[in-house]
Amino acid sequence: MVTDPAGRLLWISPALPGRAHDLTAARTHRIIRICERQGAPILADRAYMGASPWVTTPLRRPPGRELTPTRQTVNRALSATRAPVERGQPNREHDPLPCRRNRVASRTASKTSQQA
Repeated sequence: MVTDPAGRLLWISPALPGRAHDLTAARTHRIIRICERQGAPILADRAYMGASPWVTTPLRRPPGRELTPTRQTVNRALSATRAPVERGQPNREHDPLPCRRNRVASRTASKTSQQA
């Protein structure tokens, strides 16, 4: 799923067979490459660490140490920026997407995203 900074749905991928990690789905649908070409920044969670220099993820705690106050501030700022996007899907009160077994029905989602 791709959203704008306000959490509005811009694109939703077709379902992949079986269980697929978010990063696997992003790579399969070339989302990172497309965003890079378009100059659209990607703010992601820890699951995307190492995906690409174009993807901004939280900073890791060094082994055996704590994050510095500056790095904690960076992580908080990233989290605050991503919060509307993370909450965007559950708060789609006016345009709910039907789900089956925790997966969005891709045909219906496609129609919904075209209407938006």
